[in-house]
Amino acid sequence: MQNVATIGNATLIAYDNSVPILSTDPWFGDEDDAYFGSWTLSHEIPNKYKKDILDSHYLWFSHGHPDHLNPHSLKRFKGKNLLLPDHVGSRIYDDLKIKDFSIKILPDRKWINLTENINLMCITTIMQDSILLMDIGKKLFINLNDAGTRGCTRFIRREAKKFSDVYLLSLSGYGDADMINCYDEQGKFIIPPAKNNTLVGEQLSLTAKSVSANHVIPFSSHHQYQRSDSIWAQEYVTPMHAYSVGLHEDINFIPPFVEINCDSGYFKEINPKAIKPKIFKSEKFGDNWSDELSAEDFLAVKKYFFEKEVICKRFGFVNFVVGKKLHTISLNKSLKNRGIQFEVPRSSLMKAVNYEIFDDLLIGNFMRTTFFGLSSLYDYDFNPLVTKYADNGKAKTEEEVATYINEYKKRVGRQFIFDSFLDKSASLLNRFLVNRQSRARRLIKSIYYKIK
Repeated sequence: MQNVATIGNATLIAYDNSVPILSTDPWFGDEDDAYFGSWTLSHEIPNKYKKDILDSHYLWFSHGHPDHLNPHSLKRFKGKNLLLPDHVGSRIYDDLKIKDFSIKILPDRKWINLTENINLMCITTIMQDSILLMDIGKKLFINLNDAGTRGCTRFIRREAKKFSDVYLLSLSGYGDADMINCYDEQGKFIIPPAKNNTLVGEQLSLTAKSVSANHVIPFSSHHQYQRSDSIWAQEYVTPMHAYSVGLHEDINFIPPFVEINCDSGYFKEINPKAIKPKIFKSEKFGDNWSDELSAEDFLAVKKYFFEKEVICKRFGFVNFVVGKKLHTISLNKSLKNRGIQFEVPRSSLMKAVNYEIFDDLLIGNFMRTTFFGLSSLYDYDFNPLVTKYADNGKAKTEEEVATYINEYKKRVGRQFIFDSFLDKSASLLNRFLVNRQSRARRLIKSIYYKIK
């Protein structure tokens, strides 16, 4: 008999004859914080499942964010067999190979056999995330975690059509798992899209249909805030009751945290205990907002951005306010009105720069971001160029970025051009249709997923 359990944030445990074979993205977030202490889990992981994770023959990590690959939780897995995606740049592999792990890189878009009843296929994405297709007891589980389906929607759909029962596990919700602590140049808070995204079930349904899934399980969405300077974002965390709102009638909803029997399809809820978070001051995590940058610190921050050649061509400046003092990095004088300002405590900033994990600052949502001549961190590809291509993909120069993108183009094929056009069109429409509940926006969104 084969069965699976979903628990934690993005952890699926696959069992073969009651033996835990595989655990995905094991983050013990009820004990190990993430994003410089900003995040903790929404629910406890029962001891039974912690033991099953620790006893799993294999551990798979999708990407480097600390709610998936957590440096504190990772210490529990010394000597274990790790399965990693074939990411361009091999950042995760290079970081872990010097430690006491047995590591196997999964070939991109090819099935591999773990046991007689469990088969896996890993798909990498240009954003340094990955997807895991899991054939467990002749049922297909599509673990999207945070990756989305850009560049592989049709490929996944072709694989899914070989199965009668297909389960989609995907990031869903109001959208706070990104930088939402944003302001315009007049200092006005930019209301995040999360504020109006109430039809979470509809989003899950559209994604499921785009990949031919007939079951959905909310996944990679079960966090909350605990820092005094990020607790404000708790308002935008998705409540449990919201995941099924707007669900299509022909999609079967399975709640988070369940055990599924792969023979019968029957599931039972685990019902883990909800965590009532304690609120901690930033100092607990080494962040004193009054600490200032030294001259040596600022040189390191400047070097970090000057190394990214495309950023230097597309942006006029990047400002940092640290210890209430303004530091300006001038990048391109011809673009003096286009830039970004970050107000951030020194300790986390320097860790992010030194360890090249700038995305952790963004997602932690205690850093304040102000746009000048921009509307988001994705304008002119600031976020992917800095955090995905450079930090994780090791592509910093113009030539390296071009090589990086071309490698993913080769993996994706013609779908790359099609999806790029589709996403840019959707992004343009989103600027005009800001009301997420409007009939026009929902109609266009439905068409978008049908085209995908």
